[in-house]
Amino acid sequence: MSNDTAPIRVNVLNAGAGESMSSRVLKSSWRGLSNFFIGIAILFVIWWFGIFLISSNPSTEHFADFGPIPALKAMPVLWEEGTIQSAILSSGYRLGSGLLIAICIGVPIGILMGRSRRFRELSNSPFQLLRMISPLSWEPIAVIVFATWNQAIIFLIAIASVWPVAFATAAGLAKVDPAWFKVARNLGAKPWHIVTRIIVPAITFDVLTGIRLALGVAWIVIVPAEFLGVTSGLGYSIQDAREGLSYDHLMAWVLIIGVIGYVLDSSCVLLIKRFSWHRGDE
Repeated sequence: MSNDTAPIRVNVLNAGAGESMSSRVLKSSWRGLSNFFIGIAILFVIWWFGIFLISSNPSTEHFADFGPIPALKAMPVLWEEGTIQSAILSSGYRLGSGLLIAICIGVPIGILMGRSRRFRELSNSPFQLLRMISPLSWEPIAVIVFATWNQAIIFLIAIASVWPVAFATAAGLAKVDPAWFKVARNLGAKPWHIVTRIIVPAITFDVLTGIRLALGVAWIVIVPAEFLGVTSGLGYSIQDAREGLSYDHLMAWVLIIGVIGYVLDSSCVLLIKRFSWHRGDE
């Protein structure tokens, strides 16, 4: 009798645990979604109230176009004109190219810093010096060196993004137990196997974290970099709206930049969670 009922009790317990887990996941998702919308609503209320107070003064009533309602009304107009799509494509190309260059340079440098003590000691001071130089400080040099503004902007994005990737990669590799490499070599692993089977899986979390940081820096750099010299992109669109005194369009572009940046950052967070070997939160 007890042997027959034991599997039933186990199945009931498993089903209950599964329902409890799914219920917790559902509650967590609902709480995160509600917090998101409540936070956005509070931000828009503060925005609207601030502009309302400013525009209530007759001498500054023209600031009313900086409010959230005119900005939201301007977004469909910009979309129908194709301006948003064109700006996103132009800025996206520059951003993607700069980040790709930064990753291709930063990851190998980070691996060298993490694996070679001598290289790390020699490179620390010059790398820290270069890292602390504002990326936009390179703009006059980039304009002279590169033939087009596109190339100059891509260089500015790359020089701004390479350091978070390199230092995050080095920090991730420094946490790897050296015994792993000794065991791998004793088992006959070749350098390529050590890179693909030990280093890459171990540092993926840190590399993606570095890319997320680099993306944030690059997203800040690309807008002012597009203020001059180009006739496309998000930065150019803001400059064009300002010069045309289209304040509702200007705030619409500011809002668009914030939304795109938020989506990009959230995508990086999802990738970090997906490829992380840290399982403590699961």
